[in-house]
Amino acid sequence: MRDKVSTFHVSRFTFHRSRITNYVGRYAETVLFLGLTAVFVGYLATWLPGPAAGLQFIGVEMGEWLKFLGVGQSRNLFYLPAITLGLMIALLTAGWSNGRWQTWAMRGLAIVASLLAFPAIEAIRDEPASEWLLRLQLIGLVIAAALVTGAGRRHWQTSLAWLPWLLLALLGVAGALLPTWVYLSVRPLVSQVVGLPVGIGFGVWLNGGGHLLVAVVSLRQLVKVGKGPPGLTGVKRET
Repeated sequence: MRDKVSTFHVSRFTFHRSRITNYVGRYAETVLFLGLTAVFVGYLATWLPGPAAGLQFIGVEMGEWLKFLGVGQSRNLFYLPAITLGLMIALLTAGWSNGRWQTWAMRGLAIVASLLAFPAIEAIRDEPASEWLLRLQLIGLVIAAALVTGAGRRHWQTSLAWLPWLLLALLGVAGALLPTWVYLSVRPLVSQVVGLPVGIGFGVWLNGGGHLLVAVVSLRQLVKVGKGPPGLTGVKRET
């Protein structure tokens, strides 16, 4: 009887540990998904709160609109949240069982999220490659990440258990700082064009806050994986 109870608790522990990736608890899991949700909602929320409805733009529209103001290639940073979101979702599936439909649903979601940065067909057809090629390459990177996380499951659970957390932390910092920086850089120009002061939309705050939540949790998990005993750096999961 005691052996059955022990087996039951081990099974529950293993199942719980398989929900996100190695060595993550319920609280960290909740904060991670809150961060990812904030990034997604923020990218589709208002970034530029212009004085009129026609001058209010959501995050996904910022890069295209600023093209007409002569901002240059720095406008591509407005597409970064779609890429970082896709990469972060893909990395969270590192070590998940490939036999579960939830695993491939998450990887598919990662690719769909990155497609928010897909250039318009007209742009691909009529504009120079410098205007859109980088975005296609970054979307390809997300697709590659979704496939790579499905390979070498045993390594993701053991020797490479630290790597997804490190990459998540870096993506969180980059996704928070770079789009915010470019928005603050172009805001004076936009204010000059519209002739009125332009504030900071709610989407900018959501994007930055969501990315930073992911970064903080990932750094915390990275420390735990690094300091934990061998049994905590690679837990065998249920298939």
